[in-house]
Amino acid sequence: MISDTCQLLGTVDPVTHLQRPATAPDFLLSRPSGSLRTRGSRSTWPDPFEAATALRNGDIDLVVGAVPFDTANRAALTEPDEVTESDGPLEPPAFYRGVAAGEKAEVISVTPLTSTEEHQMTVAAAIGTIQNTRLEKVVLARAVDVEFAEDVDPLLIAARMIDLSALRDGFAVDLGATGRHDDRGTMLVGSSPELLIRRRGTSIEALPLAGSAARLHDRDADVRVGRQLQESAKDLAEHRWVTDHYRRVLTSVCTELDVPEHPELMQTNEMWHLATKIRGTVREDGPSALDLALMLHPTPAVGGFPTDDALGLINEVEEPRDFYAGFVGWCRANGDGEYMVSIRCAEIAGAGARAWAGGGIVEASYAPEEAAETTAKLQTALRALNVPAELRTV
Repeated sequence: MISDTCQLLGTVDPVTHLQRPATAPDFLLSRPSGSLRTRGSRSTWPDPFEAATALRNGDIDLVVGAVPFDTANRAALTEPDEVTESDGPLEPPAFYRGVAAGEKAEVISVTPLTSTEEHQMTVAAAIGTIQNTRLEKVVLARAVDVEFAEDVDPLLIAARMIDLSALRDGFAVDLGATGRHDDRGTMLVGSSPELLIRRRGTSIEALPLAGSAARLHDRDADVRVGRQLQESAKDLAEHRWVTDHYRRVLTSVCTELDVPEHPELMQTNEMWHLATKIRGTVREDGPSALDLALMLHPTPAVGGFPTDDALGLINEVEEPRDFYAGFVGWCRANGDGEYMVSIRCAEIAGAGARAWAGGGIVEASYAPEEAAETTAKLQTALRALNVPAELRTV
């Protein structure tokens, strides 16, 4: 997944037994502002806090990979052998495009672990909990399993993620770096619009998202939906919990911090989002991008508020999230790095994939709308997984 001109040498991955270009990466992050891809592994770091310490001590120069939603679980972080950087987004090669690519991802079944009706009941119960406890917000997600006719290359899905993204966002992470036997040959792929944190020199940036609405095909109706989202008291309150969290965490480590009072309206191909561009300045010897990501995670955009109460409910009613709603990216020993929230994603192994989508629940939420929102958010991953339109209404 390097360029259209990469030489296709027909190498076979020893774990997945899939034929790939010789330059196929183990990790990639495609962003309009710049991209990075790597191959090989000098060392792995299943504990993200130990990886952050190793970076601060100069024991490693670069770490790439993914951290799970529950940071107590094993991360997939690697010190890579080969690193290639690009100024703009990545361009998937012809190997992962065209009719042949579609044939390689023939879908034979789509099975929701939780139906929209079941999710609606879970949301309704959560609203009741919010009304009767100190819990104010919880982010509830559901998963869908996709089965292919034969083993599919996760890098094919990552290429489709990039191609289908308006901004060419995409990522892929080899989860074998966790060291767990079950993760061998498994990749996390996605196209996240949410920037958890970026550090360049002493400058930091973030783009948290909270408050969403599905886009419509009719242009005028679509514009009205976006306007209604921007004026929604319920969604603005949900978003404020997230920006307040950033302010609480970053104030102690920033010499300057700008958290706008009002969010902007942001759009992807499937969704409208409320988004806030946060900027700040840290000391030159201040926390690295990985340090900052670990300080911020989980934000109320993926967990809830208060955090412990929300996580308790999530653990009670959901299947394990694994790497969904964690974060993926890279960090250097000098502190520079970039981490995206791992949403709009899927874990792929062999002939199977699991995709997730979630939404924030507050007292003013309406259960049927929240359930429908997860279906809308799933479209990013399901389209990239080559799921036919008639099977995407899960």
